[in-house]
Amino acid sequence: MRPRAGELLHFSEDPSISEFHPHVAATARQSDPYVWAVDGTQAPAYWFPRQCPRAMAWAGAGTTEADRERVLGPGGGERVHAIEYDWVRRFLSAELYAYRFAADAFHPFGGPVPHAFVATRTVTPLGPAEPVGDLLSLYRDAGIQLRVLDDLREFWAEVVAGTLEFSGIRLANAKARHSTKAVRDLAAPIQDA
Repeated sequence: MRPRAGELLHFSEDPSISEFHPHVAATARQSDPYVWAVDGTQAPAYWFPRQCPRAMAWAGAGTTEADRERVLGPGGGERVHAIEYDWVRRFLSAELYAYRFAADAFHPFGGPVPHAFVATRTVTPLGPAEPVGDLLSLYRDAGIQLRVLDDLREFWAEVVAGTLEFSGIRLANAKARHSTKAVRDLAAPIQDA
């Protein structure tokens, strides 16, 4: 599920939203209220249940061949997303919906390459929420590896120590194996809209 030309998407498990009002998300790192949306490049980062912790990595212009092999693996493609075993059933059974918005109501957020788009006023979707469908099929069709791990920490440490591009969302919800401090450390360097 990707946006059409001139559109952005917002993913939700709630199919009944008629208007989106700017708000400060509980996980926000900024104090300004926004409505969040993503473009086609960032859409796969949101093909998950909302609270599902996920760590993502992809090859960029500065990615070394050694890091590509170490993290993405041989024949691994250009992108990998990882979740924990404890989230697999929820991932497979999630009913996710996409709301389409006119892109001109939003402006880029984060940079130099934006990781999201935000609106500072109430926006109305272009139509009703659309079911996203089978999430596993979306990943297969997009050519994105989906890894299931017992613990995201080792994978995240490998990713952030190298030259791959990366993003982590809801990592504070990852299984706590050690201390609460370890969970905070895991979540510290992430983008989380």
